[in-house]
Amino acid sequence: MSDTWNLGIKMPDDWVPLPLEPGIDLTAWAEEQAEELARGTSVDAANLAHHLRERAADSRLRAPVYAFAFLPQGIETAIAILEVDVIHPDDTVPEITLDWIAETFSADDFGAPEVLRAKLPAGPAVRIRQNLAGEPAEPSGARTLIETVIYGVRPPEIESAVVVLASWTAPGIGDKLVEGTDAIVSSLSIDTT
Repeated sequence: MSDTWNLGIKMPDDWVPLPLEPGIDLTAWAEEQAEELARGTSVDAANLAHHLRERAADSRLRAPVYAFAFLPQGIETAIAILEVDVIHPDDTVPEITLDWIAETFSADDFGAPEVLRAKLPAGPAVRIRQNLAGEPAEPSGARTLIETVIYGVRPPEIESAVVVLASWTAPGIGDKLVEGTDAIVSSLSIDTT
């Protein structure tokens, strides 16, 4: 098993990379991105900048390896967020297995999750599709339905697992987003050279 490796992923053009490095000014980045994305559309660049900044700040809190916002042209809010992270074995979990990933990342907020196994180019994987209850809204206490699909991939060359989480709240688009996310996850690559 290799101790040194690089993780690669290929993203379609309408997934905007979110800056995760602490030295990047999120406000300046968001304003520049929004101006570029809004050019030639009816999108309000100020609203888009605010939204991009909030999405990047939220992802930065979790410190994933990569984070992306799905922003088709002409839309001023992200339809979905995709984050890629790595889980390393430690004293509490000495071996990361697909069963452990399925158990750890599954929730039954709205019924049992759909759990599937797959063989991807990067290695064996588990896919968990589920609905989660969002944080209570003020003042009503109502919760937003968050749809998610989580992939845990166990590349054979390394001891760690790659976890990809895509989430969205827009109704009626789940099947299309899962299909698109399946294609993205299939592009994962591990380079141990």
